[in-house]
Amino acid sequence: MKNITRAMGRVNEEMRPVGIELGVLKDAEGSCLISFGDTKVICSATVDDKVPHFLKGKRQGWVTAEYGMLPRSTVTRMQRDSSKGISGRSHEIQRLIGRSLRSVVNLSELGERQIIIDCDVIQADGGTRTAAITGGFVALCQAVKSMYKSKLIKTIPISSQVAAVSCGIIKGVPMVDLDFQEDSSADVDANFVMTSDGKLIEVQATAENKSFTTDQFG
Repeated sequence: MKNITRAMGRVNEEMRPVGIELGVLKDAEGSCLISFGDTKVICSATVDDKVPHFLKGKRQGWVTAEYGMLPRSTVTRMQRDSSKGISGRSHEIQRLIGRSLRSVVNLSELGERQIIIDCDVIQADGGTRTAAITGGFVALCQAVKSMYKSKLIKTIPISSQVAAVSCGIIKGVPMVDLDFQEDSSADVDANFVMTSDGKLIEVQATAENKSFTTDQFG
């Protein structure tokens, strides 16, 4: 397979540098600043003693997420979701984050509590949703450990670790962890959410300009 020259001299299967700084928000039960190259997302976890109405009385908890991009996280200023209502893109991404994290949590162990994961993109250079999922899991783990230490829960209810990465096909070549320039010119755009034992949680793959084969998908 041929290599395409990429920023920072990466090869096709090489991710950008990943950084995780813990405890960036002193009042949150869990928080981190995660970076995938120049993409930076602050993820925080809040433990709430109330569950959504559809879970009241069912003796189980919930994990949900909210996602947003700061106005100057992009090259040109964008409007805040709060000023125009949440966008369809933000709504879709926060649902993806919530599904991904719930897949590895034994919700019955939380009791009637929910953990809210807030993912705020402070700088966007491609792969914001996958960075948010990965950082959201880190914040979730911190919150669960805090609950355990405070004896709110009896066990750690997380069954596996979760991380996510974007992939794409550019000029017929599959590659991993696309930055914005690569993502905007990709023929195929995909996101993979997986567990630490190699199991798939969710796959999103779309032919932006050209269809792709099952071999390319693999």
